[in-house]
Amino acid sequence: MFDIEEQLKKLPGKPGVYIMHDKDDKIIYVGKAISLKNRVRQYFRKTNKTKRIENMVSLIDHFEYIVTDNEAEALILECNLIKKNMPKFNVLLKDGKTYPYIKVNVKADYPDIYITRRILNDGAKYFGPYASAGSAKEMIDFIKTKFKIRQCRNFKYKDRPCLNYHIKKCMGPCMGYVSKEEYREQINEVIDLLEGKTDKVLKQLVKDIQKAAENMQYEKAAYLRDKKIAIERITEKQKVSNISENDIDVVGIARNDKQVCIEIFFVRKSKMIGREHYFLNNLNDESDSEILSNFIKQYYMDRPMQPNKIMIKEEIEDKELIEKCLTSIAERKVEIKTPKKGEKLRLVEMAENNAKITLDNKEKDKNAVVFQLKEILGIDNLPRKIECYDISNISGQFIVAGMCVMQDGVIKKNLSRKFKIKTVLSQDDPRCMKEVITRRLRHSIDVLNKDGSTGFGKLPDVIFVDGGITQIRAAQEAIQDVKNELLQEDESINTNEILNIQIFGMVKDNKHTTRALINDQREELPLSEDMMNLITRFQDTVHDVAIGYHKKLRDKSITKSVLDEINGIGSVKKNELLKKFGSVEQIAKASIEEISEIKGINEELAKKIKEKLNDM
Repeated sequence: MFDIEEQLKKLPGKPGVYIMHDKDDKIIYVGKAISLKNRVRQYFRKTNKTKRIENMVSLIDHFEYIVTDNEAEALILECNLIKKNMPKFNVLLKDGKTYPYIKVNVKADYPDIYITRRILNDGAKYFGPYASAGSAKEMIDFIKTKFKIRQCRNFKYKDRPCLNYHIKKCMGPCMGYVSKEEYREQINEVIDLLEGKTDKVLKQLVKDIQKAAENMQYEKAAYLRDKKIAIERITEKQKVSNISENDIDVVGIARNDKQVCIEIFFVRKSKMIGREHYFLNNLNDESDSEILSNFIKQYYMDRPMQPNKIMIKEEIEDKELIEKCLTSIAERKVEIKTPKKGEKLRLVEMAENNAKITLDNKEKDKNAVVFQLKEILGIDNLPRKIECYDISNISGQFIVAGMCVMQDGVIKKNLSRKFKIKTVLSQDDPRCMKEVITRRLRHSIDVLNKDGSTGFGKLPDVIFVDGGITQIRAAQEAIQDVKNELLQEDESINTNEILNIQIFGMVKDNKHTTRALINDQREELPLSEDMMNLITRFQDTVHDVAIGYHKKLRDKSITKSVLDEINGIGSVKKNELLKKFGSVEQIAKASIEEISEIKGINEELAKKIKEKLNDM
């Protein structure tokens, strides 16, 4: 649930990048700002906007942002994200000419060199990005002219050389006129040049010129002299972007008394191209070092693609072992680094800063849901914990109940509980509801301690029941019965304080879809679209728990009562049948021939099994 006005209030007055998403979660715009608070708010205020911006704003469903240290950093990040995501409304920055690279296909016998805008993990070397396609092309032309590198993209041996050989722009590898070793020397010089190692190239050229002059190879000496002069004129030095050497993940951590947030920045080719974040619970007793160690192991161990380096804020005890495992997976060296200064330390600090902001915003979002629910339900206390109940049965058989929990506005599937109905022997959902809620509350009373916690966690502030007014009243009766039991034990107990639980019903339409939330006066409570979606997910979740438990008991009962009653079927054959077909229903659908394939089951026994199961 994303409330744009509420999210605008949380924006920090710091530089950064903001990312606009549409309802399908597609990125439609990326921008930078000196102050995120001021810039992003402008889009949603009644100011003079261009038609393009008006159209963009009308499509915004939600937004996110990344805080940076300065505007220059925000600009770099903006360019990287635009290049990666190509947002619809970043028209001026969509031109791929902004990001040309020079690629050297070093794995080929006779490597070629060309301009590309796609960076692949193919073992090639990439240089750039260049400021423009024109400057990249100028460099390519210079290289091919002065180093005589082949210009054909599809290399194959020929019966005669092309024109480039005759005009001395190619050494003719297609004709075998140059060895692989000699050609590779030229490629190595080109790589040194593109890496900015011009001093090394020039030093070698001086030696080659002297050697050629001494040997009276004046034409060669003149060619090398011209190459030297041309290289000296090249002032644009580009940084190598070898994808196998510059992949870095920067991991930041932030925590509060409830959760830990891990934020990962993905740095590729010396540029940040994206991020992810994860929330971890119940880690109050673990240090940051322990959390980082466990996270790195769980996150990276099953990933075939590993970064070169993982940057974290502090040393972890099992660093060497993790590095060894990740290196084995990647089949190249993977390191875990703890930078102490410089740009990499700033990246770690930026990741941690964003982790803290992400964590703070999540807490604010949860509180917003809780406050909204308080208003909708019209209750005095905040509904921090809501329990939801559903009954499942078929014609009064295998009657069960499911319970789910919503804690601070978040549905917690791990807190779900299942109940077998014990006292109701027929199809009577209200009586079943009363039984299961009575049992749940009695359990709390039996093990109640000073802070009100039990095996089920703290007592709920609110209970939602799957159904209408009859289920609401059944739940209220359960609460009252438990209150009476408490008073019988101790008349001084304030039962209204201990069991101050409000009951509401989740009703469905004739298509079994959540229709409304009602109170004990049969009044339908007004719900926003987002809140209706949340209540629907809550009701669907508890329904899945109840129906899943019901099916499990039914299948178990059928398996026990049917297969075990067939003469000639013991535990071994029964297990083999279930292992092959998966369930009794699938066995019933199988043919006699298929059943006979089980070891120890002949055609006669297979017929017995089919007859018995078809009578179910």
